[in-house]
Amino acid sequence: MTSPPATRFGLIRHAPTRWNEHKKIQGQLDSPLSNGGIHQAAAWGKQLTRFSWQRILCSDLGRVRETTDLINKTLCLPVIVDPKLREQDWGRWSGKTLAEVKANDHQLLKQQVQAGWEFRPPGGESRREVLDRCLTALTEIQAAWPGETILVVCHEGVIKCLLYHLMGRRFLPEEPKVIKSPYLHLLELKEQTLYLEQLNRLALAGTGD
Repeated sequence: MTSPPATRFGLIRHAPTRWNEHKKIQGQLDSPLSNGGIHQAAAWGKQLTRFSWQRILCSDLGRVRETTDLINKTLCLPVIVDPKLREQDWGRWSGKTLAEVKANDHQLLKQQVQAGWEFRPPGGESRREVLDRCLTALTEIQAAWPGETILVVCHEGVIKCLLYHLMGRRFLPEEPKVIKSPYLHLLELKEQTLYLEQLNRLALAGTGD
């Protein structure tokens, strides 16, 4: 039996939001794009035309849908929306600033940060659970559209989970930072195995590069 051809995925995070400006934890809550984010997303569409995308796969959260719509004014591609690509659920820490969490739940936050892949905000989900649902999403898309090159618009937590998994990282604070943002990262899914093709492949508008 012949294996389906490899599917390539390009991962990008949504454009900056108003809550990002105030350093609020969004999780699966939502905030509209900031004025700067709107301009960035529109510029990304033009930058991304250098790749031969055939469709866009995106999270169902509003900030990702807004980013996708702005990018797609240039790319004009079919869009698939999948809630399995949502950001990590941050439970009762959602909507708070990191400073507020440090002030009110300092010891719990410290414990969770050292938990690596098992980091789980109170009432939320673990990073490992995020990874599992995102791998399922990519596998389902690969089965539906084998051999295509697909742009994935999602969240920082989703991108970290996928890339850190492929790089064998422990998700601990002492590990050096390797992911640049906003950047495009390339993956390949072949014979039910996901591979990292290229980290930090393209600097998107707003990086300062």
